[in-house]
Amino acid sequence: MIRVAAAQVRCPWLDVAAGVRVVVDFVGRAAARGVDLVAFPEAFLPGYPFWLTQPGGVPLDDPRQRLAHAAYQEAAVEVTGPEVRLITEAVRDHGVFTYLGIAERDPVNRAVHCTLLAVDPARGVVGVHRKLVPTAEERLVWADGDGHGLRVHDAGGLRVGGLCCWENWSPLARHSLYAQAPDLHVSVWPGSTRLTGDITRFVAREGGVYSLAAGALLDRADVPAGFPLRDDVLAAGGASPYDGGSAIAGPDGRWLVEPVAGEERLVIADVDPVVVRGGRQREDHATRFGRPDVFDLAVDRRRAAPTRFTD
Repeated sequence: MIRVAAAQVRCPWLDVAAGVRVVVDFVGRAAARGVDLVAFPEAFLPGYPFWLTQPGGVPLDDPRQRLAHAAYQEAAVEVTGPEVRLITEAVRDHGVFTYLGIAERDPVNRAVHCTLLAVDPARGVVGVHRKLVPTAEERLVWADGDGHGLRVHDAGGLRVGGLCCWENWSPLARHSLYAQAPDLHVSVWPGSTRLTGDITRFVAREGGVYSLAAGALLDRADVPAGFPLRDDVLAAGGASPYDGGSAIAGPDGRWLVEPVAGEERLVIADVDPVVVRGGRQREDHATRFGRPDVFDLAVDRRRAAPTRFTD
């Protein structure tokens, strides 16, 4: 049995240093609970760009929107930067394979991507998956990703792959991971029970895998003073939709832990890879039942770049 967990935690929004401390703390808490793999929510560092969902949309040429965009871009994290280095050291020290959602800034063109990092205790960062297509208004801040990160990793005898938020509903993205025989599928979300209730069980049943969803907690009051659109965010009022939603389902689609709302904690379950591998006698749609003579899916895993320089 292998113990896995979703870290359902409150996001220190746009405070990257505080966010790193939270991640390091919860990796340690996971280790103390005997967890072998832990997943943190989508864009946990520096936080989900939720001001884009406010009523009224995003008016063109609004100077405050431009300032907000600049603030978010500056708070984004580079994979080779000090924030990821500190987290990698904590993962190594505690021996817990970690999935972490970040807003990743490309060091060359400064484009910001919604990225899911996979960090191995011994090998460091082994996966950098950039969300294939940002959803709806997310396209105003996040650039398109590519297939480079569509990979399954070995996490201490557990084969695991992951996707970001709404791309978990993409059949071809899921299939590209199923074809690599995962035991566990990780989905990361900004944090909402209304988002994780259906897809977590659907992926588990379709893929015959364990399915873990990780979501954050975020209130409007968490937006720090000085953010250009803070008054607009607070004026919107009402309950925050970012209430967590972390959950774990078994390969039969039944809940091991139903979506958790409003609680900051580790959502934990013990999983058995043998159950998944035995179940492939029937649930093996990507390979034995995939009919490659009829269906042919090509996945380009080269890292995409808008410009290539030759010196």
